[in-house]
Amino acid sequence: MSSAAMPSPSEKKSFRDVWLISIGHALTHWYPATFYLLLPLIGRELGMSYSQIGLVMTCQYIAGAISNVPGGMLVDTVGKKGLLMALSLFWVGFPYLLMSFTHSYVMLLVCVSMVGIGNNLWHPTAIPTLAASHPTRKGLVLSLHGMGGNAGDALAPLVIGALLATFTWRQIVVMNTIPGAVMSLLILVYLGTLQFGRKNNKAVAAEPAGQGLAEYAQGFRSLFKNRILILLAVSSAFRALTQTTLLTFLPVFLAYEMGYSPLWVGGCMFALQAAGFAASPIAGHLSDTMGRRRIIMTSMAMTAVVLVFMAFAGRSHAFVLFIALLGFFLYAIRPVLQAWLLEATPKNMGGTSIGLLFGLQAVGSSIGPVIGGGMADRYGLMSTFYFLAVTIVIANLFIFLVPAQGTAADAGAAI
Repeated sequence: MSSAAMPSPSEKKSFRDVWLISIGHALTHWYPATFYLLLPLIGRELGMSYSQIGLVMTCQYIAGAISNVPGGMLVDTVGKKGLLMALSLFWVGFPYLLMSFTHSYVMLLVCVSMVGIGNNLWHPTAIPTLAASHPTRKGLVLSLHGMGGNAGDALAPLVIGALLATFTWRQIVVMNTIPGAVMSLLILVYLGTLQFGRKNNKAVAAEPAGQGLAEYAQGFRSLFKNRILILLAVSSAFRALTQTTLLTFLPVFLAYEMGYSPLWVGGCMFALQAAGFAASPIAGHLSDTMGRRRIIMTSMAMTAVVLVFMAFAGRSHAFVLFIALLGFFLYAIRPVLQAWLLEATPKNMGGTSIGLLFGLQAVGSSIGPVIGGGMADRYGLMSTFYFLAVTIVIANLFIFLVPAQGTAADAGAAI
């Protein structure tokens, strides 16, 4: 038993690829996190209502919902994961460059929709690659990948909040394209798509080949009969609805209702994400030993409690203190959900499984902001936080329905 739990030497060596992919993941989150901070400024410049602000994020996630499953199909049938990850990262950053030239609300919607397509090609590619490389440490490895996303989410508002003291939001979105372009090139080189003489690149040798259409079609049909996959994906959709609506309207609340400057708004968003950064590896490691279900249900329950306390705190300073606590529980479960899902689905359908997961998450993310915006216009911004407390409870109910024998980790924890 002890030997089965220990990582092999090859797994330890390949952690270089884990760090590279995690840094790339950080940038795929850096760009949307930048936009959340800029959105109140854009909203004021274009004279947008709360509903229109919500619709901006809804369009981005509708595009993501449409593109996620085709993206997963592309990964499982074609392979070439290094190329796909580099393409995804470039596609996330480039629309923000276009955004700097627009003065039209419709053009803004087009740009954020392009971001949604690019951003959702990353996860069906990167997550199954990492899980397949570290089969005994899925929770930990995916939590490191998740930490990359949290790092991007945390640092972006802090850095951009400071830059807004000197630059306009249009200048910032132009400068923002540079790190994404550089990282795309690094991924191409070090993951072996462009080798430049590195003929013995281990990442290329380890990359699984694609599969035939007939084999893929059979596997694709089986996914829709997988109860664990469906329940986890639906639960994750409600969790994503909660997260995206929070990220959309928390900066707006801090800027409009609390009167915070962009720097202070960025600091609050940093606190939210930094807490998630700390929680991710803890939750990932504990889920490998204690079971996925226990970690997820506890984190979701605590998220609901904190959201209720935030709503009661109102415009007091206590509201800000609850933000960091919320981030700890809200972001802890992302890698745990992903690890559980991959354990419950065939390895050769990993890309499509993650595509389905993120597709349903994108559906939830597209619904949440427009509902939250409508509620804020009618009942005030604080009503949105009560709404989010309810949606995270619903997410937890679906986890409760997942069969107890869903994963090896859960089976071990139940003994």
